[in-house]
Amino acid sequence: MPLPQNMVRAVYRESPVPQHQGNPLIEALPPLMDTRQVREGLAGNVHFDPQSIYAGGRERAHIISSLLDDFFQPLSAHVQLEEKISIMIRRGYVGRNLADGSLNTHLQNGYERVMKGDLEVNRFAHAQSTASSLSLIGCSGSGKSTTITRIFATYPQVIYHEEYNFTQITYLKIDCPHDGTLKNLCIQFFRALDRILHTDYETKITGKRLGIEQLLAMMSQVANAHAVGVLVIDEIQHLDRRRAGGVDKMLNFFVTLVNTIGLPVIFVGTPKARPIFEKDLRSARRGAGFGSLIWEPMKSPEFNKKASREWIAFTNELWKYQWLQKCDEGLGDDIRACWYDLSQGVLDIVVKLFVLAQLRAIKTRTERITPGLMQQVYDDELQPVHPMLAALRSGDSDRIAQYSDLIVPNIDQKLLELTASIKPSEPITKERPLLEDDPQARRLYDLLVRMDCDKERVAPLVKRVLDSHPNFTMPQMISIALEWHESPDKPRPVPKPKSIPRKEWNTLDSEDLRFKFSQSAPNEMYDHLKQSSTIFDVEDWLRKSG
Repeated sequence: MPLPQNMVRAVYRESPVPQHQGNPLIEALPPLMDTRQVREGLAGNVHFDPQSIYAGGRERAHIISSLLDDFFQPLSAHVQLEEKISIMIRRGYVGRNLADGSLNTHLQNGYERVMKGDLEVNRFAHAQSTASSLSLIGCSGSGKSTTITRIFATYPQVIYHEEYNFTQITYLKIDCPHDGTLKNLCIQFFRALDRILHTDYETKITGKRLGIEQLLAMMSQVANAHAVGVLVIDEIQHLDRRRAGGVDKMLNFFVTLVNTIGLPVIFVGTPKARPIFEKDLRSARRGAGFGSLIWEPMKSPEFNKKASREWIAFTNELWKYQWLQKCDEGLGDDIRACWYDLSQGVLDIVVKLFVLAQLRAIKTRTERITPGLMQQVYDDELQPVHPMLAALRSGDSDRIAQYSDLIVPNIDQKLLELTASIKPSEPITKERPLLEDDPQARRLYDLLVRMDCDKERVAPLVKRVLDSHPNFTMPQMISIALEWHESPDKPRPVPKPKSIPRKEWNTLDSEDLRFKFSQSAPNEMYDHLKQSSTIFDVEDWLRKSG
């Protein structure tokens, strides 16, 4: 009989861990991954076609916008979370073995709780719980939910054990309801089960007008009936401690899920959720060994060496995905510093700022990202998060606590508005430069190769063009190179340079002095040229040589 699309048939692999051996629920899971495999499994899959760089502006806008969903660069915190989740799932199954009867013991105890409506009742006192809990706390935009989704994507969610006629759910993720009650949390649980198993738990159970104690007992029983590997409760800060019956009742329920029912639980939320866990959950067995992970925005490169390495690696990887015709090959320190100051290392803001900056660069025909352009995008497009980012910039913990929900509203609308404002342009093919040290030479070389020029003749032709006319624009160089390629012995006359209005200087190549002038105030031009080593500092040279 064919299985539903989201279900796989169990394939057992002997585990290298002695405590896991002979447990079908564990041996049907994917093999343990090393750090390299984890990083590869979590990394996003961005499709980068070099020919798209010179496509039409609106087409590029759609491609660039896909970065919001497709780009993901695993950090050390993500790898650490994957390791904890891997241990939690497998450890939780140690005390719920399908083959030795320990799962049945839990089910019998669960039946007693359902019948008596009391979570403290046990039929078999020796039922062992090997489950643990973990709380993941971080401000919105730090990548909590995205990372968890990517980690669980490496597991099959539903496994059918044909030998035991048993359906195993490796993980179940639910969002805490906005009204914050435990009753609706239970309803969300049954609804999520129905969605993946095509069952009718929500109607059958919640339609009976059961009290909260009976609902909780049914929830725990159903969780064991399908051997849920780990329950993830996202947006836990929505729980209303008053309407849910008080902190003690909530904590007792969570502790019972872990310590009595044997179900591992991960709580995910913003810093507003901290009061829920400040009391008993952190003590003794209630902490269950895994405690809390606090995810903060990426630290400034000045903070420590590890933070600097991660920030540089993250931004370098993201910087590769540009569909701009005049993009800089390397990420300069000035842009990287501006990028951090504006985003404060909040991953979601880092990526959105980068995407919006590319769209603005296309719209203004600048075709490159500069610190000034990033600042304009921040001022115009990210106004709703200015107070939150200002709080992070201040380092004041009281101010930061006021803004734990860092959300950029209407981001889709902003992308659509920018895309609509981009004027259509003629598509041109281009391949990302890969050869030699001169970016201009690489760009010209790849353009000529894409135009079906003879590869063996292109390299010397590029050198000849650059040596003869180093100040020409790229279109002029291409025109001369194609003429020389067709008639190598008859170089064409040098065309008269085209006058470009001052208002369009921001669209010129990065090395052009007119572009540099457009990127700085008139009274700052000398300092700008001096910092970029365009002006030779005679006084400094004399001082050093003396």
